[in-house]
Amino acid sequence: MPYFNFTQEIGEPDLVTEEIPWIKSEASFYLSTSAAEGLRSSRVADITGESSSSESFKSNYAKLPDYLKSCLDYSAIVCERDSVEIGKLVRLLLAEGLIEDRPGDIMEDVAGNVLKELIDLGMLQEELEGTRVEVPASYLQLCILKLEKQDFVSKTANSPVRLGIRDDGRDIYPNVEGLLIQSLFILGVADFDSLGGLSRAYMRNVCGMHFLLVLDLDGRIERLPDELGDLIHLRYLGLVWSYLDELPGTLGNLKRLQTLDIRWCGLRKLPIEILHIQQLRHLLMSGCVLKGIGTLVNLHTLSGIYGGDDIAMELIALTQLRELGVKRVSDDHASELFAAIKKMENLTSLSLEAEENYFERTRFSIFPELDAFSPPPLLQEFFLRGGLIEMPDWFASMENLTHLSLFDSYLSENPTSVLQLLPKLKHLKLCHAYKARHIGKEFCNAGGFPVLETLTIASEFLAEWTEIETGAFPRLRYLCFNNCGNLIFLPEGLQNISTLQDLRFVPWNPDLKRRLMGEENYKIKHVPNISS
Repeated sequence: MPYFNFTQEIGEPDLVTEEIPWIKSEASFYLSTSAAEGLRSSRVADITGESSSSESFKSNYAKLPDYLKSCLDYSAIVCERDSVEIGKLVRLLLAEGLIEDRPGDIMEDVAGNVLKELIDLGMLQEELEGTRVEVPASYLQLCILKLEKQDFVSKTANSPVRLGIRDDGRDIYPNVEGLLIQSLFILGVADFDSLGGLSRAYMRNVCGMHFLLVLDLDGRIERLPDELGDLIHLRYLGLVWSYLDELPGTLGNLKRLQTLDIRWCGLRKLPIEILHIQQLRHLLMSGCVLKGIGTLVNLHTLSGIYGGDDIAMELIALTQLRELGVKRVSDDHASELFAAIKKMENLTSLSLEAEENYFERTRFSIFPELDAFSPPPLLQEFFLRGGLIEMPDWFASMENLTHLSLFDSYLSENPTSVLQLLPKLKHLKLCHAYKARHIGKEFCNAGGFPVLETLTIASEFLAEWTEIETGAFPRLRYLCFNNCGNLIFLPEGLQNISTLQDLRFVPWNPDLKRRLMGEENYKIKHVPNISS
């Protein structure tokens, strides 16, 4: 499908643009290569040149089957300005109808496998922690062609169009008369301190695009009008960072909606009419109450739901859940919640956050009844925030775990004595998880963390890491010390981790920096990228 991009911003754009008389702003026109037909060869040559490497990229691209090419072209559109969450890209591909329906298969799995194929081919690149992807510049140039206005208009006559708007806060709605807009992406102002945002009048114009399948708004919105309910074809609605305090009840008219993403909005309650959207598969929030959630039986993703209010009994009905995130887990409902989660045999991603305690230095309460918890057998991603008295024994049984984040655990014992034995763990974050001032070679024995690729440590306590055994961390590529302001010694043996590509300090202690730039430089001189 062709793609039209209108940008509205202060300052010089980073791409060549054409002034349009009827829009007092910069604008650019793009067309996906797969839709370009006769325009393709000359435009690609103009952009990429004729070097042997560009010829190789063009050859690889040309050999792609149609289903991969269309998904790569679309990924280039979504990732053109920045990397994107893999989960979000999967949900967008489904909403756009770019994934072929295969009876008996879960569509999210099919889309995920398509992205994995592109990653394996080097046409998509995973970011370090494996949760986001971007399109390499060489393929980005091949997938999207910049057009003159007249070429674009001729190509898009009576064709569905994807429209991207970057609004700098001026709240000027573009003139898109005559264009059949099927997908709309708006990047607006996300600053909480800024006034306004997209006005109600602006949003009424947006809601006049009656053939929208995708509406993805990133930034402040004054209010969503009731006319939102007129978008009856909508499959994807993203409202991240919108700072809305309510959603209209007409949301319930969107019977075809698959994804509702309202993370980082400020919303604490949803209209009861949302329960009418029986096709909803992905509901992403940052902390909401929604009684009756158990009626949305097609949900695959439910994040940011508050514990309590008998939520555990409702979760039992959601047998298709693959991803679950629960906040404010407390004593009064923990046992029921954990019993419900134990029955979720299809769950692959789980996030649990203990109830917040603003009067304590650690902010989060001790996690209740965690010893009685039993993780689902297919769990691959686990985020746990809250105090731990000791590492639960069941951690050792999580053989499918690939991503683990422990936040605000404040353990007195070393958590890695168990974690380093997990056979598939690739990404580990220990953020205020361990109270030790000194760690030594016991943190990772020879052969420990056999497939770990990224390790992030945040600790106000840590002052010294004395030693790493030879053979430890055999695949580590990325090591980050975040808010480790007291850390003044890096371990002997760090120089033996030949796979290490990135070493980051956010920030780093001046004494540590002086030492590593001087007499202990041998520990880090093999690392290509060192930053703070």
